[in-house]
Amino acid sequence: MKRIALSFSLVAFIFTSCNNETKTESTATDTTAAATTTVPEAPPMDSAAMAKAWQDFMTPGEMHKWMASHAGTWDAEVTSFMPGAPPSTSKATEVVKMVMNGLYQEGNLSGTMMGMPFTGKSIMAYDNAKKQFALTWIDNLGSGLMIMTGQYDAATKTMNLNGTQTDPATGKDSKVRQEQKFIDDDNYVLTMYGDGPDGKEAKFMEATFKRVKK
Repeated sequence: MKRIALSFSLVAFIFTSCNNETKTESTATDTTAAATTTVPEAPPMDSAAMAKAWQDFMTPGEMHKWMASHAGTWDAEVTSFMPGAPPSTSKATEVVKMVMNGLYQEGNLSGTMMGMPFTGKSIMAYDNAKKQFALTWIDNLGSGLMIMTGQYDAATKTMNLNGTQTDPATGKDSKVRQEQKFIDDDNYVLTMYGDGPDGKEAKFMEATFKRVKK
């Protein structure tokens, strides 16, 4: 599934560093209840059931075949949105392949961003046990790891992923959302959202991808 996670850390940093809203969390723990309440253990699984569960977990299925259908080379036109500045555009190319017996999709992207060389790598999985997609993304404009999970909606041909990435300004996690809309087998639009200057969700990147045919 050609889902390239163009998180583009530098653009996300500009958004998150402009967001001065402080978020606090409060947790309460009832130590008395914790001390007296016990959680019943699940009944042990027999060896045959365990073996089947593991076999199912490690065997590529229909979702893996779907991911594999997006293997190949893709050209992209990327538009970045930054507060107080006009949108900027750049070009990128990504090579996508399936690895580890077809269980994972690996994407390697290269291009430029704001005049700087940009490279990124994604790994996407379909977790057979959890019945959901999981995606990780790293690039040369940051030292953190983006992690997102979600589902593919076949009715709308859209992959919706939600997760977190590091806010360099605070060192804390910030929310990120990715929407990948497939136009057809050879074209899709990838849109990334994150916290804007006012603390509300804002679009910080949109890219159109077209498959390179040989």
